[in-house]
Amino acid sequence: MDFSGGTIYINRLKHGVSSTHPLRGLELRALRQLQREYPNSPYLFVSEHGTVMAAATARNIISRSGTLAGLTLSVHPHMLRHACGFYLASKGYDTRAIQAYLGHKNIQHTVRYTELSPGRFKDFWND
Repeated sequence: MDFSGGTIYINRLKHGVSSTHPLRGLELRALRQLQREYPNSPYLFVSEHGTVMAAATARNIISRSGTLAGLTLSVHPHMLRHACGFYLASKGYDTRAIQAYLGHKNIQHTVRYTELSPGRFKDFWND
């Protein structure tokens, strides 16, 4: 995490392509606030005990958030990634750009987002 440069390095798992992503105003401010809560910790996401937050804890927080929101389906962290892919596709972003942003090595993993995008044909015929 580079607060001064406003970027975050994403180290991908499962053979994905790691990359550096820009952070914008709201997200950068929220992450800085997290850092201020535990200024002596080398970690950004900290448990109640001041140690690094476990992946299971993050999964539980996201799952409970879905329940509190009244969602009837089981919510998990990977849904946030899918939501990002579908959002970018619905906004008309280039499939290759989405592929790079999500860190997919195989374009077929990205195409599923663009295949379902309702706006994929919107500029085909401009009279």
